[in-house]
Amino acid sequence: MKNLKNILMLVVSSVVLNVWFFRFNRETIYRGGQASNMIEEFAAYGLSETIVYLVGGLKVLAALGLLVGFVYQKAIVPSASLMAVMMMGAIGMHFKIGDAAITFLPAGLMLTASIAILYLHKKTA
Repeated sequence: MKNLKNILMLVVSSVVLNVWFFRFNRETIYRGGQASNMIEEFAAYGLSETIVYLVGGLKVLAALGLLVGFVYQKAIVPSASLMAVMMMGAIGMHFKIGDAAITFLPAGLMLTASIAILYLHKKTA
């Protein structure tokens, strides 16, 4: 179970950091609305550019916290919890504007993985 938790921590961290640092200005099939980048996506949800960077900062913080969790176990619960909350918000935004299911698939998977990390951490602690 510990190995699965570690794999999930790496996957969630890697995916989130990839999205916010390398795919920020790229078009993907997972963008909400008709957006071709992150700022346009948040605009489709009715959110400002300030919120883009606030949400991004929180997601990056949570992703880095999961990586810190490999050394400092106490970082896992707050980081995975924050990530789960952020992913629930992402799913909610996709629903708000009536996006196709494929667009919120990554957020759903990251939410599921974050909840699994919390569960597995509790079981292995």
